[in-house]
This record gives sequence, C-alpha cells and structure tokens, in this order.
Amino acid sequence: MSAVMTAITIAAGVGLTATALASIVRIVRGPTILDRMVASDVLLTTLMLAVGADMVVRDHTDTIPLMTVIGATATLATIVVARFVKRRAEHPNIAEPRRGTGHV
Repeated sequence: MSAVMTAITIAAGVGLTATALASIVRIVRGPTILDRMVASDVLLTTLMLAVGADMVVRDHTDTIPLMTVIGATATLATIVVARFVKRRAEHPNIAEPRRGTGHV
C-alpha cells in the first residue's frame, strides 16, 4: 500500500470515527425521538461507509450482504419511527403511561 493510500485510509478512519462518536452523543442526549432517529440513521450510514471502505482497502466484495442488511434496517427503523411520531401527533395520549396504575 502506498503512502498516499495509507494517508487516505487513516483520514477516512478518523472521519468515520468522529462521525460515529457524534452520532452516539446525539442518540444519548436527544432531546426528541426524531433527533435520535436521525442520529441512528447517520450511525448506520457511517457503519455502511466503514464496511465499504474496508472493501476498497482489502479489495473484496464479501460484505455486500452486510451492507444490504444495514441499509434495510435503517430504512425500516425510519419508517417505524415516522409512523409512531405521526400516530403520536394524531393522538397525543397514546405514548404516555397511565398515572397511578404502577406502569412505567
């Protein structure tokens, strides 16, 4: 591997790591479910980019099915959260626990 390729690989690794860490912070801090969903989409996209970069560096295509599963998971999760937020907006009390029943 040439020095230029090594430098590009290190730069990509640093960028992907920084993006993943920022996404994790946003998932933890929120404050809303939509913020967390966007951050989880960014984290899954970052993971897909890392797997893609690994395929380029190691010159293989063995992990394409993994990238497909990650993409499908991100898509389905986004749809589920969007439907939840829509239903919650239409019926504001649907996601709130009942008070005084001992349910959390």
